[in-house]
Amino acid sequence: MTIFEPIIFKEKINMETRIFGIDPGTKTIGVAVGDIGNKIATPVSVIKRKKFTLDMLHLEKLIKEYEVGALIIGLPLNMDGSEGKRCQSVRDFTAELNRFFDNKYPISFHDERLSTHTAETFLIEQADLSRKKRAGVIDKMAAQNILQGALDSL
Repeated sequence: MTIFEPIIFKEKINMETRIFGIDPGTKTIGVAVGDIGNKIATPVSVIKRKKFTLDMLHLEKLIKEYEVGALIIGLPLNMDGSEGKRCQSVRDFTAELNRFFDNKYPISFHDERLSTHTAETFLIEQADLSRKKRAGVIDKMAAQNILQGALDSL
């Protein structure tokens, strides 16, 4: 498989196959999963970045555990919709991820603007978590927001 625009991505996947949402950061990778039928996204894990291969092996374990068949990657567009350096970094990460998994999974990008901010606001206002506790879950919550946005648009 390869990286698809959202409209083509929908045609390439079986909506009964679970989808992972991935929020790749410089220090962590947030991961969320869609339910069977892909209506609701749920946070799964935060992978602390070490080396790319170790990170991908951890991700591969989660993909097998959750029987995932497709991936949505958060693309950090600027507020005006343009792409900056972070977008190129995510595109490079995604290309390497695609090679690591031998193009096995259909992949699409989803605009992640404000996903971390939305997750943090929720964790402060609704869950009343301390800064330290938020740091441990914020990335998987951001991945959940990214994936839920993508599922809603599919």
